[in-house]
Amino acid sequence: MCAADFTSSFGPLLLFHITSSGKTGLHVVTCFPSQRDIPIALFSVHMKHSLRYFLTATDGVPGFPEFISAATVDEVQVGYCDSNIKTVKPRQDWMRRLLEGDPEHLKWYYQKCLEEEHAFRAKINNFKQRLNLTQGPYILQRMNGCDWDNETGEIKGYNRYGFNGEDFLAVDLNNLTWTALKSQAVIIKLLWDDDKARLEYNKNYYNSECPVWLKNYGHQGRSFLQRTESPSVSLLQKTPSSVVSCHATGFYPDRAEIFWRKDGEEIHEGVEKGEILMNNDGTFQMSAELNISSIQPGGWRRYDCVFQLSGAGDDIIVTLDKSVIRTNWGKMHFCDVAVIVGVFWLRKCNGEETMYFLNAII
Repeated sequence: MCAADFTSSFGPLLLFHITSSGKTGLHVVTCFPSQRDIPIALFSVHMKHSLRYFLTATDGVPGFPEFISAATVDEVQVGYCDSNIKTVKPRQDWMRRLLEGDPEHLKWYYQKCLEEEHAFRAKINNFKQRLNLTQGPYILQRMNGCDWDNETGEIKGYNRYGFNGEDFLAVDLNNLTWTALKSQAVIIKLLWDDDKARLEYNKNYYNSECPVWLKNYGHQGRSFLQRTESPSVSLLQKTPSSVVSCHATGFYPDRAEIFWRKDGEEIHEGVEKGEILMNNDGTFQMSAELNISSIQPGGWRRYDCVFQLSGAGDDIIVTLDKSVIRTNWGKMHFCDVAVIVGVFWLRKCNGEETMYFLNAII
């Protein structure tokens, strides 16, 4: 089964490219097997699973690859390529074994890396021309893929573009149109809306093809993806009068909770929870801060921090105690940045734009 478009650097698709006239063309290449040829074994644990592709092209960013492509399954990076290495690198042993046993699969990924590099360069040039842009640098990104709930069967597909660090375009699979996420994107939206075949392909791929590949990869990597890793949990404090942060790091999967209790009951007042963030090794971290300004010294031990990990055994409980607090720690400052393998975004941090590089994956 062959597709009629290319919307990912990994998968059974064909490449599309933007011609000099701005129209979308097709470049036919080899095909992967149809859905009937792929062995499927469902995940045994109820959860929502994801297969996502992250592509980034740059123009005028020195010292960084002009093109990067990465694939993740359940937020774990499984494949990577860029314009410098000119090859595909499996990031997990199970994916490496899969590719070694299926050379055509690896060849497909390699072709997609090269072809998407050229396609993204064409898109940047097209954007520059149609948006009348004259001064760089320019950064074009795409995040596409699908989520699948193995209990309800619900499938959600998506294909989103970002340009120069801001959300730009997203496909609407229900109405078969593109949604401009910024006024500047309207001219591109109107152009892409004219390509009905591409929109139909998007609907078919994200609702049908993508989940098949997600289930296949989930079957191949199930022992790794369904593992549990317990974190180290520490109490951290910058100064004697500042908040106490209960910080858990190194856990997997990301289905976890962290909270503070008083006398065994969960409390919310004076507590600020942080988001779950990904570490460079594919595990996760999270924290919950407790304001201690109103807590009397004699009442500290009435408080404790609780970490709960889905699929794990007992909770991890740390009592609020000055003797176990690490005080020689400089508080980490997280700006509004999504930690995504192989991708960087421009985000606002204290009013200034900052560029974040995930160089650990290169």
